[in-house]
Amino acid sequence: MTNPAQPRTGRLALADGTIFRGRSVGAVGTVVGEAVFNTGMTGYQEVLTDPSYRGQIVAMTYPEIGNYGIIPADMESDRAQVSGFVMRQCCDHPSSFRSVETLSAFLTRSNIVAIDDIDTRSLTRRLRVAGVMNACITSDDMPDLELVNRAKHAPSMAGLDLASAVATSTTYAWSEPSSTQTFGTPLEAPAFARQPHVIALDFGIKRNILRLLVSSGYRVTVVPGTTSAAAIMELKPDGIFLSNGPGDPAAVTQGIATVKQLVQTDVPMFGICLGHQILSLAYGARTYKLKFGHRGANHPIKCLSNGEVEIASHNHGFAVDPTSLPKGVRMSHINLNDNTCAGIEHETKAQFSVQYHPEAGPGPADPLYLFRRFAADVQRRISST
Repeated sequence: MTNPAQPRTGRLALADGTIFRGRSVGAVGTVVGEAVFNTGMTGYQEVLTDPSYRGQIVAMTYPEIGNYGIIPADMESDRAQVSGFVMRQCCDHPSSFRSVETLSAFLTRSNIVAIDDIDTRSLTRRLRVAGVMNACITSDDMPDLELVNRAKHAPSMAGLDLASAVATSTTYAWSEPSSTQTFGTPLEAPAFARQPHVIALDFGIKRNILRLLVSSGYRVTVVPGTTSAAAIMELKPDGIFLSNGPGDPAAVTQGIATVKQLVQTDVPMFGICLGHQILSLAYGARTYKLKFGHRGANHPIKCLSNGEVEIASHNHGFAVDPTSLPKGVRMSHINLNDNTCAGIEHETKAQFSVQYHPEAGPGPADPLYLFRRFAADVQRRISST
């Protein structure tokens, strides 16, 4: 894929036959994926580089995207991960002292097919009513019918193990801490008796999660999500983290089998997003596909233990069925938009997870207490050994 010499027309074709026409603002080519929408006003670069968006064509509902350009420090992985990108208007003249290039230039060199100048409100309404569906996005000259047929014949997200496509294949150490500018205030690191070792299972992990783990005072080792429970325990973890990631959680069978063994230990465990779903499946619960998912930066979440409400960032298309949780495991948080399960916790063990992204910091730093909770669990384990 290369950058076109002249402005080109771009099209988005949904599997239901709907065609949206706009301007090509990224790479030349044709791709398919699951069309979804994100309601965040900012954070487009984090969206583009979040491995959890692998296989998806993301439409941003905020009308102007790219206002602050591309900032290297805000990358959530080493590359753009989305299948395609859709906007109402792509800003051609960004304003930020941290910016190094325009959004369009980044999309082009990242080989991401993208379009703007379409009615994203109409697209979002269609996806809300009918549910997310496969789509084809192109800058190429081909019949509309062919685009629709490509969308119709694209594989469903249900049943897809995409975590294996984005996760690391090698074990590595992570030492970069979080910037205090991320949330306005630093994350308090507890005074551990010794530096704890946390193993992070990578199913598509975001960099800011790793930064916050380091800022919590841990020595962090990242391992592939396919690593066996025995190999993980050989690393002598003081805590285990289960990362976010893309695709159908039920399809990550090896990861589920590993976690099923790890929950039998006394090592504290914390999961986010896909990690939350994998932990639930390891307990024997069920997951299901949401109609149009939760993707945005302002979702209200209620903590059931104290009734407090926090504002959090979300990116998921599947959810845990709370009625399927086994005895000894309870729902800890609920999404106030649709009453879906937003977190679980074991009643007697230091094992918990949430469906949302506490590391994303969409303005409020409300969910950072979850990292402090995990640190307290790790600290208690160290003190007892």
